[in-house]
Amino acid sequence: MELTPELLQRLKTLATEAAEHAYAPYSKFRVGAALLLENGSIVTGANVENASYGLTICAERSAVVRAIAEQGPGTRLLACAVTNLNRAASPPCGACRQVLNEFMLPSARVIFRGKSDWENYSFDEVLPHRFELRSAAWGD
Repeated sequence: MELTPELLQRLKTLATEAAEHAYAPYSKFRVGAALLLENGSIVTGANVENASYGLTICAERSAVVRAIAEQGPGTRLLACAVTNLNRAASPPCGACRQVLNEFMLPSARVIFRGKSDWENYSFDEVLPHRFELRSAAWGD
């Protein structure tokens, strides 16, 4: 599936809409993510904070969990868009990058709000030296 400019814009829009649903009473940093799945569907997620910050779930991981719950463990991701309502740079954190790695195809794109505009990278650029046991999980 080709990531056309229109499809990229849709992912950005859906990520922004998902951020509207974030639960962020402590940090006020409301984040949304939109994942493009290999089958062409799009799944969104928002961050959900907790008074115990360690139990907070980021928007990207929220979306991944939703995608797997709805589509099953064979789900593969073609793209991930992330943004926030605070107009701050919001690349995926290290934990999110590692969770995304379980399901991202090698050619997948990661689009996120940068310091001044949207940035677009291959997943290899975002997480070049990742830990993976993909051959066992993917049946290779």
